Amino acid sequence: MRRATALFAAGALLVGQGGWAAEAGPRAAGLRPAENTDEGGLWSASDKAEGAAKTKAEVNSDPALTAYVRGVACKVASDHCNDVRVYVMDRPFFNAQMAPNGYMEVWSGLLLRATDEAELAFVLGHETSHFSHQHSLNAWRAAKARSNAVMALSVAVAVAGAAAGANSGSASAARSINDAAGAVVDIIYLAAIASLFSFSREQEEDADRLGAELAIKAGYEAKAGADIWRALQAETAASDFPKVRKEQAVASIFSTHPVTNDRIAALDAQAKAHPEGGDAGRARYRAAIRPHLGAWLKDDLRRRDYGQTLHLIERLAADGEDLGVLGFYKGEAYRRRRGDSDAGLALEAYQKASAHPDAPTAVWRELGDLQMKAGQSDGARQSYAAYLAKAPDAQDRWMVEANLKKLNGSSGT
Repeated sequence: MRRATALFAAGALLVGQGGWAAEAGPRAAGLRPAENTDEGGLWSASDKAEGAAKTKAEVNSDPALTAYVRGVACKVASDHCNDVRVYVMDRPFFNAQMAPNGYMEVWSGLLLRATDEAELAFVLGHETSHFSHQHSLNAWRAAKARSNAVMALSVAVAVAGAAAGANSGSASAARSINDAAGAVVDIIYLAAIASLFSFSREQEEDADRLGAELAIKAGYEAKAGADIWRALQAETAASDFPKVRKEQAVASIFSTHPVTNDRIAALDAQAKAHPEGGDAGRARYRAAIRPHLGAWLKDDLRRRDYGQTLHLIERLAADGEDLGVLGFYKGEAYRRRRGDSDAGLALEAYQKASAHPDAPTAVWRELGDLQMKAGQSDGARQSYAAYLAKAPDAQDRWMVEANLKKLNGSSGT
């Protein structure tokens, strides 16, 4: 046991040591690493990933949207503008990611959740900082150094345990020593993982600070970084699933990000050092994403976390814009969730949406269906008639006409 304890102490010392991999500093703009270097290898792999991404069906085909997001990225990237290539991907999750070669993906789930251009600028500044400060290269070098040391130590501990077991003189003693050696290997492995993710948390905190600096320097509101993380925290708490709500509050050594409250507090403190105000760019931002609101909300419903979708819609509706589209998808979230009172809430949402000129035509079909189920025959007839008038060539016309026939038959007309 003393042998195992000594090995664990040595392992913990090795795993906890930093500075055993050369850390790269900020990169100069416009440079590509030599192909025969470790950084060149990362760039080559990223080039292949970028080539594959270009062929994905999820690449958003709106050149105006891509140009807008790229313009914001360039504004915060400054000298690195020409190093960064932006791809908007229609994927309903909050995410942006930057590859070591400057290839950046911005997912529609992020664009749907940012309130204004300042919040988008903060996230893009965060990702640009990962690139400009070579976080991927440094993380790769650190992970490689750790994995080498952990692998060597694991082999040493296993060999020592097997040797001790062979010389123990009894089957039970051998089994106990081997069990002890196995436990030490697991502890070293977990320590290595924890150390690796601790390093990632430091990088994320660094990217938060640097990204906020870039956005503020570009003229955006200083509070935008804390605002978007706070909104993400609130949406997580609104989840339909207790496990998701619990994950928000529980720290894990396997998390690649710090506890959200810590990141918000750091960004709040950073923002206080700057004057209030700055450009939010809300009207520009909403104009850029408005053509995609319906499609992105439809994608978001496929995640089946209707509590989060409803929270997101309320946030988007806060300024009183796009209420027809937002109201329709609010109704869709209630209709699909099918909770005890959701049918009534869906009906109410559709009715409110129908009062706005941007309401999708499907509002009147869904209204007709719910009113028919609720026994509101007159309302159902009017809604179906309105739907057919607005969409005379609808593929489901025959179904709506069949429902109208039932309604008219039931009234004896």
